[in-house]
Amino acid sequence: MATLVRYPLRELAHWQNDVERLMGTFLRGAGTNGDDRWAPPLDVWETEDELVYAFDLPGIPEDKIAIEFEEGSLTVSAERERTEKVSQDRFYRFERRHGSFRRTIGLPQGVGEKDIRADYKDGVLELHVTKPKAPEPRRIQIGKGSKGTIEGKASKA
Repeated sequence: MATLVRYPLRELAHWQNDVERLMGTFLRGAGTNGDDRWAPPLDVWETEDELVYAFDLPGIPEDKIAIEFEEGSLTVSAERERTEKVSQDRFYRFERRHGSFRRTIGLPQGVGEKDIRADYKDGVLELHVTKPKAPEPRRIQIGKGSKGTIEGKASKA
């Protein structure tokens, strides 16, 4: 049965945000607002039958969100545009991120497109992934009816 590996996700997410902020400032130069790239917060939890991934995407219309499934991974991408221009003499601070993002999540083996459901409400995108059923062991008879056969070949004894 596939289970979600529990890591200190909150600490890891904070660390990822700090590193991304540091690298973004370094690569774009100090004083910019990170217009090029950002990553929304993500919560992940497990229920009896599914894994749930919840992205905070406030201010992004549903038609600007893209969800793609390919080879065992799920990619969510979107773009948030700045809606209001402020003249330089009234500029105080912009902390809300805008621009585009793309995030890929690895899914358990055996998950297909039909096992994924997406809901978007109040700025939160929830992806519900049905857990694949664990394969049940099968009993295999050895040489049923013919003594000493393995995989259809007679043994020479």
